[in-house]
Amino acid sequence: MDDGEFDGHLQELRRGTIVLASLRLLREPGYGYGLLEQLSAAGFPTDANTLYPLLRRLEKQGCLVSEWNTDEARPRKFYRTSEAGIRLADTLLRDALAIAEAAKKLP
Repeated sequence: MDDGEFDGHLQELRRGTIVLASLRLLREPGYGYGLLEQLSAAGFPTDANTLYPLLRRLEKQGCLVSEWNTDEARPRKFYRTSEAGIRLADTLLRDALAIAEAAKKLP
């Protein structure tokens, strides 16, 4: 199996981590493009076609709240993690750390 064959598995593993990283980063209000840059800088590269549907889904689930900023020439939608989103992020982080610890113990 070459590295290219690992891509699907790596993408599957990273999908959940993008949710966790986004919820944690958006404890401070941010907009989509800025979040893409923050995620990439933090080691969670993703693309807009993945991120924007994720943001809409998390908002629909009550994990994010949003508002439009129309003060600038181009209106931008800012997102912020809700109380429910903070609880979810904390739970996901605990679980991810437990999974990583358990995986390290495997032969």
